[in-house]
Formats: sequence, C-alpha cells, structure tokens
Amino acid sequence: MKHLTIGDLHGRDTWQQVNTKSYDKIIFLGDYVDSPTLSDPVILENLKKIVALKKRQPEKIELLLGNHDAYYLHYPHYKCSGFRPSMQRDLTMLFRKNADLFRIAYQKDNYLFTHAGVTNNWYGEVMRLPVWQEICEQEETLAGQLNRLEHTTYRGTLYDAGIERGGSGYGGPLWADLKETFNDMLHGYRQVVGHTRVEEIRTISYAGRSMTYADVLSTKEQFYELDI
Repeated sequence: MKHLTIGDLHGRDTWQQVNTKSYDKIIFLGDYVDSPTLSDPVILENLKKIVALKKRQPEKIELLLGNHDAYYLHYPHYKCSGFRPSMQRDLTMLFRKNADLFRIAYQKDNYLFTHAGVTNNWYGEVMRLPVWQEICEQEETLAGQLNRLEHTTYRGTLYDAGIERGGSGYGGPLWADLKETFNDMLHGYRQVVGHTRVEEIRTISYAGRSMTYADVLSTKEQFYELDI
C-alpha cells in the first residue's frame, strides 16, 4: 500500500496540492492549528476542509491528534503554547463535533504513526496502568491500544510532556521530543512522527526499530512517501 504522511500544518493549506488518487492512505500527523502568522479565519477554514476531506474519504484519510489540537479538544486540559483564546470556542466546537474522526495512532504492520512518537520509557510506565491489561485484551495492535486509552480516565498519560518540553517524567505520543525518541524509540517498530521541527525529513535506524521525523513544512513543502 502506498502511504503519504503530512507533517504539522499549523494552518497551512499545502496539503491541498496532494493528489489523493495516487495513494492508498494519507496520514495527517496532527497540529492543524496555532500558527504564528496565519489569521484565525484561515486556520479555521483550513481545518474544516481537512475534516470534510476525511468525511469524503474515510477509509483513505487518517487524522491524528497533535498536542496543539488536544488542548482545544479537551479544553481547558493539556495546555500547550501558541494557544489562541480567540479561537478556543470555534475550535473546541469543531474538534468535539468531529472527535470520532481523529485518532492518537495509526498502524500498518510494524509501522506506527503518531504525532510525537512512543519511547520505551513511556511505554513502560503505561504498562503499569490498572486499565492496560484490559485494553490489551480488547485491542491487538499498539495503535488500537493507544486509541482506546484515549477513551479512558487515564488518557492524560497520552498527553504527558517530558523534561525536554517543560514537563516531568517521559513524554507521551503527543509530546515526546526528538531528544527522547532519538535514543529511546520503541523496540520492534518503525515510527513516523511530526512534532519536532527538522529541516529535512530524516530517518534514524537501529536494529529492528526506526524513527522518521517529518515536521518540515515550516521550511519546505515536502511530504513523506512509503510503501508498506
């Protein structure tokens, strides 16, 4: 299957240049909002178009949540820098109305797509949650488990920020920094993430695991293609 991954947009409409007919899956890595330059109406309209695209092609389009999106969806929880009070009402309404269209993770075979990535240290903490065994019995894949965790009272674990991002402990799949994932990427998975800006799409590989960083749209119009 031919996959296309689109990094952090922050209001940009560069995704519209993509010919959706050329791909089997198109994965948005989250952070659709909170631009340092674009206006409120531009950001809102762009997100509405992305939601409409998902509704037109629900099996082809995957919309993942980013840390900026989570603040509006779960407002006033899980604070994030760049927040626009002027957009809170409209964005919260839009995200909540379409909450079933957004997910934490997407997985194909051992390829795992999240906004920021999963580390061994963070995953080790999650495995200690009282609800985790039950989740694992219900979901076979890691992506399915993470998506189900979002709908429990323990979902805050997904939004943990590590020390590199001003928090404590280990960053979750919406907040993990490159400095965390670079050295501690989860064993057994090939991950694709955004969140940490890089000038070039780059892949770091170790034995049986890898991490591809795709948050480049602040410097160039480039998407990440792969066949799985």
